[in-house]
Amino acid sequence: MTTHDDDAILLFRNTMRITEGHLDAFRSAIERAVSFARQHGPQLMVQTFLDEDRLLAHSFQLYRDSDAVRTHWRLADPYIQEVMAHCRVSRFEVFGEPDADVTEGIRSALGDHCELTFLPRVAGFARLG
Repeated sequence: MTTHDDDAILLFRNTMRITEGHLDAFRSAIERAVSFARQHGPQLMVQTFLDEDRLLAHSFQLYRDSDAVRTHWRLADPYIQEVMAHCRVSRFEVFGEPDADVTEGIRSALGDHCELTFLPRVAGFARLG
């Protein structure tokens, strides 16, 4: 799917439980990953928020379409692995409708250990410049 209109927009919300004693290492890894994505990634937006007291991080990533997600996976795998060495995904939410390939990729990457939801878009628009 190579659509460039608002109908293809995908927003991911990833909630990660940081491993006890790994907060500083997680922070460093996520900063490197976001820096790489800013320079080389296809994301339209990446924002990560940290709840240090509860050892939770929330990452939001906005993609133009499923092709952009596949590009991200291909380019960023080493950075993703580095981040995942310090946390586990406890919840992953997909807003929008990725194609079957990306849907299966998400399901297989997360396995059964996290809560996963897919929410279809009803209406909206984006001012992405």
